[in-house]
Amino acid sequence: MRDLTFAFIVSSFILLTLSRSLLTLWQWQRAKLAGGFWPILRGGVRIDANIIAIIAGIPLMASPWIGDSIIAIHVVQGWFIFAWALLVLLEVSTPQFIDEYDTRPNRLYVDYLKHPREVFGMLWKGYKATLLGGVLALVVMVGIGWAVFDDALPDNPLPWWNDALFTLASAAVVFLAIRGTLKHRPINPSTVAYCGDSMLNTLPLNSLYSVAYAIYGMKNERSATKVYGHLPEDEMNDIVRACAGIKTGAQDIPTLHQQQPSSVRARPLNVVIIVEESLGAQYVGNLGGANLTPCIDRLAQGAWNFTRAYATGTRSVRGLEALSAGFPPTISDAALRLSGAQSKFFTMAQLLKGHGYTSRFLYGGEAHFDNMKNFFLGNGFDKVYDLPSFTSPAFVGTWGASDEDMFDHLHGLLSQPSDQPHFTLAFSVSNHSPWEYPDGRIPPDGDPRTVQNTVRYADWAIGQFFDRARQSDYWKNTVFLLVADHDSRASGATRIPVRHFHIPALIVGADTPARSDDRIVSQIDMPVTLLSLMGLQGEHPMIGHDLTQADKGGRAMMQYKENYGYLKNNQFVVLEPHRDATQYRYTAPDIYDPVTVDPDLAREALAHVLWPNWVYNRRAYTLPALRVVT
Repeated sequence: MRDLTFAFIVSSFILLTLSRSLLTLWQWQRAKLAGGFWPILRGGVRIDANIIAIIAGIPLMASPWIGDSIIAIHVVQGWFIFAWALLVLLEVSTPQFIDEYDTRPNRLYVDYLKHPREVFGMLWKGYKATLLGGVLALVVMVGIGWAVFDDALPDNPLPWWNDALFTLASAAVVFLAIRGTLKHRPINPSTVAYCGDSMLNTLPLNSLYSVAYAIYGMKNERSATKVYGHLPEDEMNDIVRACAGIKTGAQDIPTLHQQQPSSVRARPLNVVIIVEESLGAQYVGNLGGANLTPCIDRLAQGAWNFTRAYATGTRSVRGLEALSAGFPPTISDAALRLSGAQSKFFTMAQLLKGHGYTSRFLYGGEAHFDNMKNFFLGNGFDKVYDLPSFTSPAFVGTWGASDEDMFDHLHGLLSQPSDQPHFTLAFSVSNHSPWEYPDGRIPPDGDPRTVQNTVRYADWAIGQFFDRARQSDYWKNTVFLLVADHDSRASGATRIPVRHFHIPALIVGADTPARSDDRIVSQIDMPVTLLSLMGLQGEHPMIGHDLTQADKGGRAMMQYKENYGYLKNNQFVVLEPHRDATQYRYTAPDIYDPVTVDPDLAREALAHVLWPNWVYNRRAYTLPALRVVT
């Protein structure tokens, strides 16, 4: 058994080092700017020792006492083959995951495993060659592991005192390898982080460690204080209220306040929020992007166009929580997926229900994905329309009905006569890998199945919808917000790639005047601004800015993996786990000049990253009638 255990240890080190080296060579243009191989390989040895010690530690320490048992040998063989297969599977999965998300497999990898049909469909249709190659590599490597670990002989007996010394020595080595350091805090990903490029900081990890650490971290997902630091509760709430322009709040709901609309209407407007999947500013012509969106650009000329709007995160659930609930980001999971936010959690629909509105969520896919259906129906939305409700859609891809089908459905819903005002949240799906859309809608440029062509199709579908909407009876009584949930494939050699948080956001319809607005704004400002345009006076806990007021705006907040960014005017504060804040003078699209940290601005950033966790845990992001006493 000793030889079997040593064979596993050596083979695993070779496997993980080889994988890490190949990944570094693949990303060499970025790696050479940050120190080359050495910091990656040096940190990698420590992380690999940790995970290998966890797997092989007990067999190693127990081998002097059970190494001559055939049953024990077979059990350890099975364990090592399973562990080897897991190591190989995650390393084989890593290149495609990095290509898609600019990081090693992490929490998102676990999240997607909960939806195997959609994810496998995406991989099969969009990455067939990669998938088949990965399966082949997995089979070959597991076969090698089987051959190496299958042939084990009983250990030769040793004097009892040698057995005891071996166990004690191996226990000390295993303990040191798992802890990874003699310092106060055990090894973690921050220990081997070495540069400002967040993707490169994941290369010293191995993917099994990265996923295991993410799973382990779930138990602390609500504790931003443990990650970023502490502020007294009163000070935190005072800062957040002051930045939101809230003079006073309720004791149980600290940011509860009355919002006065900028205009009073005899009948409040209907409101439609159209959330476009993965449509970053990098594709939008009027925002300095790749000129793939002529319909959006034309629409922006007659709209209130926010030229410096920023997403709160890099996943759809982040955008949806910001746009439907005005909820800011933090290191915790998005509110849509948190168990404590599935009811009595504030959303626009909760507020509008008290004003006689009906609310609905429209989605081209299946709304059980990312817990959307449960969240929306539990928090004020009256109806959820997803793929099963679509009648004879023109095209159904991996993620659901095409954008034109979603817009057809939306047009039909808005065209229905109703005595009640209504709020509709509509979410598209087409602009997502594997880049599927109906043929014949756009003349494709090169390979039809690319993100560029899918953006062009999504833009075409938007243009088709708004051409119809302008001619419809509902146009004059409805205000529309067209906004992206996030950019696609956020990446970059910085702690937070701000340019990949830049998104289109424009308000059009009813009597909204056309103008170009260059203020820095966040997704969380949008629902507050819509309420003002609708002519509604309401009480709510949102901390976004009413952008109809000229002195508002000027700040945005962003969660990128475990890093948090707070952009105010041209000053950008970055908070990282267990590290001091850093600050930069940011010039769009990608210039970061380090500056001395402003302690007041750093505390402002810290207050805003701690506050969402705090109000969530205390059920204080709600309305008084829904307040749950805990």
